[in-house]
Amino acid sequence: MLELVIFVIFVISFGGVLFILARKIPTLNSLPQNGSAGIREHHIISNIDNRMKKIFVFFEKQIYLHKFLSWTKVMTLKIETKIDVLLRNIRKKSQQSGKK
Repeated sequence: MLELVIFVIFVISFGGVLFILARKIPTLNSLPQNGSAGIREHHIISNIDNRMKKIFVFFEKQIYLHKFLSWTKVMTLKIETKIDVLLRNIRKKSQQSGKK
């Protein structure tokens, strides 16, 4: 019974989408085929578009991720070195106390 209700809701929704699409097809056909509506010809929009492209290229090259990962690697190596020095000191102390 529940499956039937869900199926009916699905069919009605799909029919609604098809109805809306059928009504909008003439409007969609009247739009320009290349996707340009002429808004990019304005210099303010053009400047904003160029700035956004530069920002996206910056993120596309993953410069921030590279810097962060490099910094993390350096910090990890520094911590490892400090831990190694501490372990050596502890081992030396334990060997010296074992000899006495």
